Amino acid sequence: MTVRRAQDPSAQEGRTRVAVLASGRGSNFEALCLGDTLPGVVTLLVADRPGTTAFEKAGKFGVEAVEADPGPWRTRFSMEAEQRLTEMLIGKGIGLVCLAGLMRILKGPLLEAFRGRVMNIHPSLLPAFPGLHAQRQALDYGVMVSGCTVHYVDSGTDTGPVILQRTVDVLPGDDEESLSRRILTREHEAYPEAVRLHCSGLLRMNGRRVLRGDVR
Repeated sequence: MTVRRAQDPSAQEGRTRVAVLASGRGSNFEALCLGDTLPGVVTLLVADRPGTTAFEKAGKFGVEAVEADPGPWRTRFSMEAEQRLTEMLIGKGIGLVCLAGLMRILKGPLLEAFRGRVMNIHPSLLPAFPGLHAQRQALDYGVMVSGCTVHYVDSGTDTGPVILQRTVDVLPGDDEESLSRRILTREHEAYPEAVRLHCSGLLRMNGRRVLRGDVR
């Protein structure tokens, strides 16, 4: 399978077109539309489920919304579906892909074409508590501090290089719902900041470490 390498159009346009991939209500999509992400601009929402409320939010913000057929698998895109998605993103001039509650694993063409330009946000301080139900894992473990992590995506599950993290104290009497709610507030602050830093050329890689500084 041949995968074209996506070209970031930001140098020509003075901005980076951002696509958000979501599966559910789209609260982080909304945060990215409202937050300070410049020179990154959200221009596309892609959802893998029909009827998701993220579509309604896309209409509110005047953002193009597309439903992507993921193929027959429940937890990942088929290779053919991911190839189609990748070609669509390249065709629309997307420079950065942000996962926002996407409940499917990406392992193939998209990560290759957008190497170093796919982000995700996770509701724990990675590498602690990767995968599903991170808030419940944190409570079960008995940690005193939790939070969220914005990271670049690699072929593992929540294993990519950390861009930034925000902390949240775990309070006596917290349950999964209350902790999740407070972490989500921090997610809505952290994700736009990470996008702004990336699109401004202020992030650079040194091994697994993501450093801040002018890389242009």
